[in-house]
Amino acid sequence: MSTTSSRPTSLQVFEATTSLDGAPVGERRRWSESFKAALVEQALDPHVNVSAIARRAGVHPAQLFAWKRQALRKGTVKSVDVSGPHFVEVETTGSGMIEIVIDGMVIRAGTDVREEHLRRVIRAVRAA
Repeated sequence: MSTTSSRPTSLQVFEATTSLDGAPVGERRRWSESFKAALVEQALDPHVNVSAIARRAGVHPAQLFAWKRQALRKGTVKSVDVSGPHFVEVETTGSGMIEIVIDGMVIRAGTDVREEHLRRVIRAVRAA
């Protein structure tokens, strides 16, 4: 006696491969020391997104963080000290403009610029 079921059935196929000789599945990429040093130098800036730098270079972010950590531990690079905001003396004018100086770059904006927009501009300047 067999009964028929009205429920649909599905079949899932799993395929597994093994490497019996112990060879690695993929070829490891090799990065030159100059390539690593250039990326680590960029990653030392406290105002940058290290993960974004890694993705642009085609490197996994964890790899760049590891290279940065190794370089700091070996003493081949020094961490940038960011103790807080740096203030500069400015002259006030009645022009309705503000000037913001970041790492030698000057941002000039009217007082009517929205704060959100100004924050985006500042982030872009710091990332450059």
